Amino acid sequence: MSFINVNVGLLGHVDSGKTSLAKALTTVTSTACFDKHPQSQERGITIDLGFSSFTVPPNDDFRSKGYQEVQVTLVDCPGHASLIKKIIGGAQIIDFMILVVDINKGVQTQTAECLVIAEILKKNILVVLNKADLIPPEKREATVNKVTKKMQNTLKDTIFKSAPMVVISTNPKGAGEAAPEGIDNLVEALSKMITPPVRNTEMPLILAVDHCFSIKGKGTVLTGTIVQGLLAVNDTIEIPHLKISKKVKSMQMFRKDVIQAAAGDRVGVCVTQFESKLLERGVACAPGYLQIAYAVIIDVNRVKYYKSKVSSNSKYHISIGHDTVIAKITLFKTNDDSGRFSLGKQYEFADELPEVEDGLHVFALLEFEQPIPCTSEDLVIVSKLDIDIQKPCCRLGLYGNVNLCIVDKNYLETVLPKLLIFKWKEKQGLIYKIVNDREVIAHSLFKKETRMHSFTNLKVSFSSGETGVIRSTFGQGGKVKVEMDEDIKEQTKARYAKKSKDDTSTAESDGRQDKIRVILRFKRYIYDKDKKVTQS
Repeated sequence: MSFINVNVGLLGHVDSGKTSLAKALTTVTSTACFDKHPQSQERGITIDLGFSSFTVPPNDDFRSKGYQEVQVTLVDCPGHASLIKKIIGGAQIIDFMILVVDINKGVQTQTAECLVIAEILKKNILVVLNKADLIPPEKREATVNKVTKKMQNTLKDTIFKSAPMVVISTNPKGAGEAAPEGIDNLVEALSKMITPPVRNTEMPLILAVDHCFSIKGKGTVLTGTIVQGLLAVNDTIEIPHLKISKKVKSMQMFRKDVIQAAAGDRVGVCVTQFESKLLERGVACAPGYLQIAYAVIIDVNRVKYYKSKVSSNSKYHISIGHDTVIAKITLFKTNDDSGRFSLGKQYEFADELPEVEDGLHVFALLEFEQPIPCTSEDLVIVSKLDIDIQKPCCRLGLYGNVNLCIVDKNYLETVLPKLLIFKWKEKQGLIYKIVNDREVIAHSLFKKETRMHSFTNLKVSFSSGETGVIRSTFGQGGKVKVEMDEDIKEQTKARYAKKSKDDTSTAESDGRQDKIRVILRFKRYIYDKDKKVTQS
């Protein structure tokens, strides 16, 4: 156990210097690095994930676990707002983050979104203040101190309030071929910050594929990061959404042939007779392990910086690994202490994402427009990416882990009826007349055409504080007989007493303002096609 790979993401606003930093740090490049994409070269920005690596001396944490060498794989994430989907996909395969900030501009919109992603993933970060060379020498120290304090103030209400910071210049102004400044300090700070990541090698293989290309005479290469499990030459892997299985012909890790790789490693996997155009990015796995989900249920955590409402029956962008699809969201909640979703429990429908309350657990049903592969416990990020990218606002709304994968294509008929999400409904009527001490007639609770068998034996309450049970209909006009739980109060009788012996008027008919309301409150399950009602 002498070698370990650690994946470190480079995140930050567009043009903050992430790719220049990767070049300054790197000793070994991969097939996808340094803006090789034609559009990247044309536009001068990173538009896809880039990968490269270098080694650092092991700190005490690594040495105590027997590691003699630590390879750092840099994941250079795009910084442009329109490419947030690729940032999210890249962020989910990394162990630690370097947040690159242009010291002359401070925290910008995508800097803030990258911080949100890091906080969601609970990854430790190193803050790098770049382009210090652009500050006039006589103002440099004061400016660095000022920006450092501002950054500390930005981070004080996050989990990163103690994050280390370093100041660098990746392309010193007017220095020609001069070396970048501050890189040694950065490497030292990174070496101290990183710790041995927990790797799950016992679970079946999942490989997050980020690039795919063909090599003439060799086959097709899938490059990616092993999320969990082990992979060896001659193993069979499956690409679940294509329903294709292929045998691994050979493997490389940063241009070196290997026969086995483990969780956390970045690998190039060569297979034969596979068209590279079929897979730009996605996932490969042990055969049969991943199923295609048409919907999922997640536990919900609000992103505190998202200021818009999150509403049921609205559509949002859902990111799971490298996949981002549109889904309809249905929110529901419970005060159950367990905080874990269980099919068969009762949950209350929520029109909007409620405010955080002690003991309140919120879940979301996400129905995908396109099915995607996933597993239970996968992290899901819910965002609104169609918000104008020029607006300085957070587009990440909520996040959570998958509690239930729904893999049946006919889930509307087979699964959703078992999902007991209810809405509270209420009907109100009035006492029409008192029949005796234990019976009243109520009106205006129901329409004439209402099928009354659904409501027989349901409990009602009265604005006078009394309670009773609906027993039967009365006449043809929607009136009902209500059996009281206790004798009717004298005050109630008095309000409905006749004016005289010959007066047959009622509180309803003579227009008196002291009518007593009859209140029927019941549940209706939103996925019950029979629209049954219950009070249980």
